[in-house]
Amino acid sequence: MTAALQAQQLRVRLGEREVLQGLNLSIPCGRWTCIVGPNGAGKSTLLKALAGLLPLSQQVSGQLYWLGQPLASISRRARARQLSWLGQSESASDDLRVWDIAMLGRLPHQEWLAAPSVQDHAMVEAALKATQAWDWRERTLGQLSGGERQRVLLARALAVNARIMLMDEPLSNLDPPHQVDWLEQVHCLLDQGTTVVSVLHEIGMALHADDVVVMKAGCVVHHGACADKVTQRAIEAVFDHRIRIVTVDGQSVALPRL
Repeated sequence: MTAALQAQQLRVRLGEREVLQGLNLSIPCGRWTCIVGPNGAGKSTLLKALAGLLPLSQQVSGQLYWLGQPLASISRRARARQLSWLGQSESASDDLRVWDIAMLGRLPHQEWLAAPSVQDHAMVEAALKATQAWDWRERTLGQLSGGERQRVLLARALAVNARIMLMDEPLSNLDPPHQVDWLEQVHCLLDQGTTVVSVLHEIGMALHADDVVVMKAGCVVHHGACADKVTQRAIEAVFDHRIRIVTVDGQSVALPRL
């Protein structure tokens, strides 16, 4: 099966530090892959590179493929339709209405200066309702709390309706009930055939994924099914065994090791 995203000999250097050290990775289609690891492991850098946000240069080298095609051969417009992105601490104008921010996700599907179509309106409405932000559609971003802003930015990413969705720390500022809502939304995306890749610090939530990429010091030290005991032991090891993964009511959970 064609990989959704693939990296071959990917290296990223920031200043004097090599953040990614010639790693190879293949993300399968239609599954949720979560990237975990300690601070400074290179998780966010890897996600940005996979998203094409780090253009190849003297600081970035290797081969990147989306759905079997070299990334360099895909036009910017086609990229924007195929992959949606939700980054860490993303900013948006506080003066913009929630509706208008979500509508930005439809820009890749619109002709230059064209008015939003009926389908655009329908997709934005569905995205805002899915993230429980519909009631705020006429409010400005500046009137919202941090968690509410995060849900609006997620709605913008959902409105793209892309085949691949990448999210870097999407649970930032979300309280536990809305983290559960996010998890349900991910499963809805998977049911639609969307490939989801996320970076999470919340190991308990990451253990709900299909597959886990475990990183340390710019390298992938393990990539396997979340339910696999080998994967779980790799997660424990990369955090210096300060956590332990156990099964409670049929679900793997991460507990502190005191």
